[in-house]
Amino acid sequence: MKAIIVEDEVLAQEELSYLINTHSSIKIEATFDDGLDVLKYLQTHEVDAIFLDISIPSLDGVLLAQNISKFAHKPYIVFITAYKEHAAEAFEIEAFDYILKPYHESRIVTMLQKLELHFARDKQSVNKPEDVHPAQGSATRVSHSINLIKDERIIVTDINDIYYAAAQEKVTQVYTRKEEFTMPMNITELCNRLPEEHFFRCHRSYCVNLSKIREIVPWFNNTYILRLSDLDFEVPVSRSKVKEFRQLMRF
Repeated sequence: MKAIIVEDEVLAQEELSYLINTHSSIKIEATFDDGLDVLKYLQTHEVDAIFLDISIPSLDGVLLAQNISKFAHKPYIVFITAYKEHAAEAFEIEAFDYILKPYHESRIVTMLQKLELHFARDKQSVNKPEDVHPAQGSATRVSHSINLIKDERIIVTDINDIYYAAAQEKVTQVYTRKEEFTMPMNITELCNRLPEEHFFRCHRSYCVNLSKIREIVPWFNNTYILRLSDLDFEVPVSRSKVKEFRQLMRF
């Protein structure tokens, strides 16, 4: 796995390089302290991950990441900053993770382990014949995870861990078996990021993971209540969604 570091503080750059080399098999191809130099480098070089400081000269990290997100080959972006308030911006760009300075070695180690795991899994996925579009002749990265926000941190979460999502005014609450996340987007935006073969918008305020449904209970007006595995919560199916739900569940 090839990566670059973009950090204009020499000591921080050296420390991060040391931690990456010590705790992972990731190869640091180059280091930069200027955003424009990174764009020039990426014109002729391909990397799998970028450790990107938000506050860098010429082109700040957020703008740089926005440019990189338009590339055909999209490397994982791990944002680095001393300021927590940049978390929302990092999420919007779908960064892989968000690391605060000063560095905590255990936090870096956890991030690196997840990064290598996701890289290996995604590489395996794109090599499967069924992942190749016949018109393209080449594979694209298949997403098995989604970035969720909790306590101003971006948590890379396997989509299979999500049970349901619920709309709450201008944000959406996402629930796993043990945790709750607050997403700065409406439920329609969130649902669009989830694979439709696994998730169903069963109500204007709810989206459910079909694999987590334990029991389908008939309710008033020919609707249903869905009881989920492991959770003491019932998700409603609205009347307008009943026909589609029945077809989806084949009953």
